[in-house]
Amino acid sequence: MSVAGITETIQCLTFKLGDEVFAVNVAKVREILDFTTVTKVPQTPDFMRGVINLRGSVVPVVDMRLKFGMTATEKTVNTCIIVMEIALDGDTSIVGALADSVQEVLELEPEQIEAAPRIGTKLNTEFLIGMGKHNETFIMILNIDKVFTFEDMESMQGGGSQAAA
Repeated sequence: MSVAGITETIQCLTFKLGDEVFAVNVAKVREILDFTTVTKVPQTPDFMRGVINLRGSVVPVVDMRLKFGMTATEKTVNTCIIVMEIALDGDTSIVGALADSVQEVLELEPEQIEAAPRIGTKLNTEFLIGMGKHNETFIMILNIDKVFTFEDMESMQGGGSQAAA
């Protein structure tokens, strides 16, 4: 049974956080960078690792593991920053998402995607488009626009808005 609203094949970039596989729509991905020096910004949330200079633009970098309640990302040869566009309240912001490793670009058919599980009313699964299945592996397909709240973006940008580069 596929998720209502997904009627065509979607292309997703898959990445790992710990042992879990996540995916985002490739249309949201600008580029993938090797892990580089991140400048810490005082008084930002724990999941906000800092900022990087991307061709003259300041881009906030978020540790996706911390955002999802996991332990902090450790730097390895595979650690990378996925630079994505996030739409929030009509604005587009650029955010770097720290991931343990990038896997591959997959095409998922509607019948390979199931609705996110509903586990009581306490668990917020609004940020999940659904659960994909590929080669017996479950893939959590993120609605990256819903992973971050307006308050998250405000705290990452020091209260100001950032225009798309």
